[in-house]
Amino acid sequence: MIPLSEELSIRIHGDASLPTLVYLPGIHGDWTLVASFRAALAGRVRFVEFTYPRTLTWSLDDYADAIKSALAEHGIACGCVLAESFGSQVAWQLIGKNDRVFKADSLILAGGFVRYPTKWNVRLARRICRGVSMTSLTRFLFCYARYAKFRHRHAPETLASLAEFLERRTELDRQAAVHRLDLISANDPRPIANRVTLPVYSLTGFFDPIVPWWRVRPWLRANCPGYRAGKIILRADHNVLGTAPRAAAAIVEHWIRGGKEASD
Repeated sequence: MIPLSEELSIRIHGDASLPTLVYLPGIHGDWTLVASFRAALAGRVRFVEFTYPRTLTWSLDDYADAIKSALAEHGIACGCVLAESFGSQVAWQLIGKNDRVFKADSLILAGGFVRYPTKWNVRLARRICRGVSMTSLTRFLFCYARYAKFRHRHAPETLASLAEFLERRTELDRQAAVHRLDLISANDPRPIANRVTLPVYSLTGFFDPIVPWWRVRPWLRANCPGYRAGKIILRADHNVLGTAPRAAAAIVEHWIRGGKEASD
Protein backbone atom coordinates (compact mmCIF):
# COMPACT_ATOMS: atom_id res chain seq x y z
CA MET A 1 0.00 0.00 0.00
CA ILE A 2 1.13 3.55 -0.70
CA PRO A 3 1.67 5.52 2.54
CA LEU A 4 -0.76 8.36 3.21
CA SER A 5 1.63 10.44 5.30
CA GLU A 6 2.15 14.16 4.86
CA GLU A 7 5.71 13.60 3.68
CA LEU A 8 7.14 14.49 0.33
CA SER A 9 8.61 11.59 -1.66
CA ILE A 10 11.67 12.12 -3.84
CA ARG A 11 13.45 9.89 -6.36
CA ILE A 12 16.67 10.66 -8.20
CA HIS A 13 17.70 9.04 -11.48
CA GLY A 14 21.09 9.58 -13.08
CA ASP A 15 24.59 10.64 -12.16
CA ALA A 16 25.35 13.88 -10.30
CA SER A 17 27.72 14.91 -13.09
CA LEU A 18 24.77 15.35 -15.48
CA PRO A 19 22.60 18.49 -15.70
CA THR A 20 19.92 18.40 -13.00
CA LEU A 21 16.24 18.52 -13.96
CA VAL A 22 13.77 18.88 -11.08
CA TYR A 23 10.26 17.72 -12.03
CA LEU A 24 7.23 19.10 -10.15
CA PRO A 25 4.04 17.17 -11.04
CA GLY A 26 0.60 18.52 -11.79
CA ILE A 27 -2.71 18.25 -9.94
CA HIS A 28 -2.47 14.43 -9.77
CA GLY A 29 0.57 14.98 -7.55
CA ASP A 30 2.90 12.13 -8.46
CA TRP A 31 5.46 10.75 -10.91
CA THR A 32 3.27 8.07 -12.50
CA LEU A 33 2.62 9.91 -15.80
CA VAL A 34 6.19 11.02 -16.49
CA ALA A 35 7.89 7.62 -16.83
CA SER A 36 8.33 7.67 -20.62
CA PHE A 37 9.59 11.26 -20.59
CA ARG A 38 12.10 10.30 -17.90
CA ALA A 39 13.20 7.27 -19.93
CA ALA A 40 13.72 9.47 -23.00
CA LEU A 41 16.18 11.59 -21.01
CA ALA A 42 18.01 8.67 -19.37
CA GLY A 43 21.78 9.18 -19.42
CA ARG A 44 21.42 12.83 -20.46
CA VAL A 45 20.15 14.47 -17.25
CA ARG A 46 19.93 13.73 -13.55
CA PHE A 47 16.17 13.49 -13.20
CA VAL A 48 14.76 14.45 -9.79
CA GLU A 49 11.06 13.73 -9.31
CA PHE A 50 8.56 14.22 -6.50
CA THR A 51 5.28 12.84 -5.28
CA TYR A 52 3.33 15.32 -3.16
CA PRO A 53 1.75 14.32 0.15
CA ARG A 54 -2.03 14.02 0.24
CA THR A 55 -2.23 17.07 2.43
CA LEU A 56 -5.36 19.16 2.92
CA THR A 57 -3.55 21.95 4.78
CA TRP A 58 -0.29 22.81 3.01
CA SER A 59 0.10 26.21 1.40
CA LEU A 60 2.16 26.72 -1.75
CA ASP A 61 4.93 28.03 0.51
CA ASP A 62 4.78 24.73 2.41
CA TYR A 63 5.14 22.81 -0.86
CA ALA A 64 8.10 24.96 -1.92
CA ASP A 65 9.82 24.71 1.48
CA ALA A 66 9.41 20.93 1.60
CA ILE A 67 10.85 20.55 -1.91
CA LYS A 68 13.75 22.84 -1.10
CA SER A 69 14.51 20.88 2.07
CA ALA A 70 14.36 17.54 0.24
CA LEU A 71 16.74 18.82 -2.43
CA ALA A 72 19.13 20.11 0.23
CA GLU A 73 19.11 16.73 2.01
CA HIS A 74 20.37 15.17 -1.23
CA GLY A 75 22.96 17.84 -1.86
CA ILE A 76 21.12 19.41 -4.80
CA ALA A 77 21.72 23.16 -4.71
CA CYS A 78 20.81 24.13 -8.27
CA GLY A 79 19.15 22.84 -11.42
CA CYS A 80 16.47 23.44 -14.01
CA VAL A 81 12.90 23.27 -12.70
CA LEU A 82 10.37 21.50 -14.92
CA ALA A 83 6.90 22.42 -13.65
CA GLU A 84 3.82 20.65 -14.96
CA SER A 85 0.43 22.38 -14.68
CA PHE A 86 -0.26 22.82 -10.91
CA GLY A 87 3.48 22.32 -10.37
CA SER A 88 4.01 25.75 -11.95
CA GLN A 89 2.33 27.34 -8.94
CA VAL A 90 4.78 25.59 -6.64
CA ALA A 91 7.65 26.53 -8.96
CA TRP A 92 6.94 30.27 -8.79
CA GLN A 93 7.06 30.07 -4.99
CA LEU A 94 10.28 28.10 -5.17
CA ILE A 95 11.85 30.61 -7.55
CA GLY A 96 10.63 33.48 -5.40
CA LYS A 97 12.69 31.94 -2.61
CA ASN A 98 15.85 31.58 -4.74
CA ASP A 99 18.59 31.49 -2.10
CA ARG A 100 21.68 29.55 -1.05
CA VAL A 101 19.66 26.41 -0.31
CA PHE A 102 18.42 25.93 -3.88
CA LYS A 103 18.88 28.21 -6.87
CA ALA A 104 16.92 27.51 -10.05
CA ASP A 105 19.02 27.84 -13.20
CA SER A 106 15.93 28.03 -15.41
CA LEU A 107 12.21 27.26 -15.41
CA ILE A 108 10.30 25.20 -17.97
CA LEU A 109 6.50 25.35 -17.76
CA ALA A 110 4.94 22.17 -19.15
CA GLY A 111 1.28 23.08 -19.54
CA GLY A 112 2.01 25.55 -16.74
CA PHE A 113 0.87 29.10 -16.12
CA VAL A 114 1.26 32.18 -13.94
CA ARG A 115 -2.13 33.43 -12.73
CA TYR A 116 -4.66 30.87 -13.97
CA PRO A 117 -6.32 32.66 -16.93
CA THR A 118 -9.91 31.36 -16.63
CA LYS A 119 -11.04 31.22 -12.99
CA TRP A 120 -14.47 29.79 -13.85
CA ASN A 121 -12.64 26.72 -15.19
CA VAL A 122 -11.04 26.14 -11.78
CA ARG A 123 -14.37 26.60 -10.01
CA LEU A 124 -16.02 24.09 -12.33
CA ALA A 125 -13.22 21.55 -11.86
CA ARG A 126 -13.41 22.00 -8.09
CA ARG A 127 -17.19 21.53 -8.07
CA ILE A 128 -16.91 18.33 -10.12
CA CYS A 129 -13.99 16.99 -8.11
CA ARG A 130 -15.61 17.80 -4.77
CA GLY A 131 -19.00 16.38 -5.68
CA VAL A 132 -17.95 13.12 -7.29
CA SER A 133 -18.58 9.95 -5.26
CA MET A 134 -16.05 7.15 -4.96
CA THR A 135 -18.41 4.93 -6.97
CA SER A 136 -18.46 7.45 -9.81
CA LEU A 137 -14.71 7.99 -9.47
CA THR A 138 -14.10 4.25 -9.75
CA ARG A 139 -16.21 4.07 -12.90
CA PHE A 140 -14.40 7.04 -14.37
CA LEU A 141 -11.02 5.49 -13.60
CA PHE A 142 -12.07 2.27 -15.29
CA CYS A 143 -12.94 4.23 -18.44
CA TYR A 144 -9.77 6.29 -18.15
CA ALA A 145 -7.65 3.15 -17.90
CA ARG A 146 -9.05 1.92 -21.20
CA TYR A 147 -8.53 5.31 -22.84
CA ALA A 148 -5.00 5.61 -21.39
CA LYS A 149 -3.92 2.49 -23.26
CA PHE A 150 -4.62 4.40 -26.46
CA ARG A 151 -3.48 7.80 -25.21
CA HIS A 152 -0.06 6.51 -24.11
CA ARG A 153 0.34 3.84 -26.78
CA HIS A 154 3.67 5.42 -27.80
CA ALA A 155 4.82 5.65 -24.16
CA PRO A 156 5.33 2.10 -22.87
CA GLU A 157 6.98 3.21 -19.61
CA THR A 158 3.97 5.36 -18.77
CA LEU A 159 1.63 2.47 -19.56
CA ALA A 160 3.62 0.32 -17.15
CA SER A 161 3.01 2.95 -14.43
CA LEU A 162 -0.74 3.00 -15.04
CA ALA A 163 -1.52 0.52 -12.24
CA GLU A 164 0.28 2.74 -9.71
CA PHE A 165 -1.54 5.80 -11.08
CA LEU A 166 -4.92 4.11 -10.55
CA GLU A 167 -3.93 2.81 -7.09
CA ARG A 168 -3.16 6.33 -5.95
CA ARG A 169 -6.62 7.65 -6.84
CA THR A 170 -8.22 7.27 -3.41
CA GLU A 171 -10.78 9.32 -1.49
CA LEU A 172 -8.00 11.21 0.31
CA ASP A 173 -6.28 11.77 -3.02
CA ARG A 174 -9.52 13.30 -4.37
CA GLN A 175 -9.69 15.65 -1.39
CA ALA A 176 -6.05 16.63 -1.88
CA ALA A 177 -6.80 17.47 -5.53
CA VAL A 178 -9.67 19.73 -4.41
CA HIS A 179 -7.27 21.47 -2.02
CA ARG A 180 -4.75 22.03 -4.84
CA LEU A 181 -7.51 23.54 -6.98
CA ASP A 182 -8.24 25.94 -4.12
CA LEU A 183 -4.56 26.89 -4.04
CA ILE A 184 -4.63 27.60 -7.79
CA SER A 185 -7.76 29.73 -7.46
CA ALA A 186 -6.29 31.87 -4.66
CA ASN A 187 -2.78 32.22 -6.04
CA ASP A 188 -1.40 35.12 -8.07
CA PRO A 189 2.34 34.73 -8.74
CA ARG A 190 2.44 37.55 -11.30
CA PRO A 191 4.57 39.78 -9.04
CA ILE A 192 7.20 37.01 -8.95
CA ALA A 193 7.04 36.43 -12.71
CA ASN A 194 7.31 40.20 -13.29
CA ARG A 195 10.79 40.26 -11.75
CA VAL A 196 12.19 36.89 -12.80
CA THR A 197 15.29 37.18 -14.97
CA LEU A 198 16.36 33.54 -15.10
CA PRO A 199 15.46 31.81 -18.40
CA VAL A 200 11.78 30.83 -18.57
CA TYR A 201 10.37 28.54 -21.28
CA SER A 202 6.89 27.30 -22.10
CA LEU A 203 6.17 23.82 -23.50
CA THR A 204 2.59 22.92 -24.37
CA GLY A 205 0.47 20.49 -26.31
CA PHE A 206 -1.70 21.98 -29.04
CA PHE A 207 -4.90 20.37 -27.67
CA ASP A 208 -5.04 21.98 -24.23
CA PRO A 209 -8.42 23.30 -23.07
CA ILE A 210 -7.29 23.02 -19.43
CA VAL A 211 -4.55 25.67 -19.61
CA PRO A 212 -5.04 27.81 -22.74
CA TRP A 213 -1.53 28.45 -24.03
CA TRP A 214 -2.88 31.16 -26.33
CA ARG A 215 -3.50 33.24 -23.20
CA VAL A 216 -0.50 32.20 -21.11
CA ARG A 217 2.19 32.67 -23.77
CA PRO A 218 1.39 36.32 -24.70
CA TRP A 219 1.37 37.31 -21.02
CA LEU A 220 4.79 35.76 -20.44
CA ARG A 221 6.17 37.41 -23.57
CA ALA A 222 4.92 40.84 -22.46
CA ASN A 223 5.48 40.70 -18.70
CA CYS A 224 8.16 38.16 -17.73
CA PRO A 225 11.70 39.54 -18.25
CA GLY A 226 13.17 36.04 -18.23
CA TYR A 227 10.88 34.58 -20.89
CA ARG A 228 12.98 33.13 -23.70
CA ALA A 229 10.94 30.79 -25.88
CA GLY A 230 7.92 28.56 -26.21
CA LYS A 231 7.15 25.42 -28.15
CA ILE A 232 3.85 23.78 -29.08
CA ILE A 233 3.79 20.05 -29.84
CA LEU A 234 0.95 19.58 -32.30
CA ARG A 235 -0.10 16.02 -31.45
CA ALA A 236 0.08 16.43 -27.67
CA ASP A 237 -2.47 17.57 -25.11
CA HIS A 238 -2.31 19.15 -21.64
CA ASN A 239 -0.13 16.30 -20.36
CA VAL A 240 2.50 17.15 -22.95
CA LEU A 241 5.28 15.21 -21.17
CA GLY A 242 3.18 12.04 -21.19
CA THR A 243 1.56 12.25 -24.63
CA ALA A 244 4.69 13.34 -26.53
CA PRO A 245 7.55 12.14 -24.30
CA ARG A 246 10.34 11.88 -26.86
CA ALA A 247 9.57 15.16 -28.61
CA ALA A 248 9.20 16.92 -25.26
CA ALA A 249 12.47 15.41 -24.00
CA ALA A 250 14.40 16.68 -27.04
CA ILE A 251 13.07 20.22 -26.55
CA VAL A 252 13.69 20.23 -22.80
CA GLU A 253 17.25 18.96 -23.21
CA HIS A 254 17.91 21.65 -25.83
CA TRP A 255 16.75 24.35 -23.41
CA ILE A 256 18.63 22.90 -20.43
CA ARG A 257 21.86 23.00 -22.37
CA GLY A 258 21.36 26.66 -23.21
CA GLY A 259 19.91 26.30 -26.69
CA LYS A 260 17.84 29.21 -27.98
CA GLU A 261 14.80 28.74 -30.13
CA ALA A 262 12.19 31.14 -31.41
CA SER A 263 8.70 30.80 -30.04
CA ASP A 264 5.93 29.21 -32.08
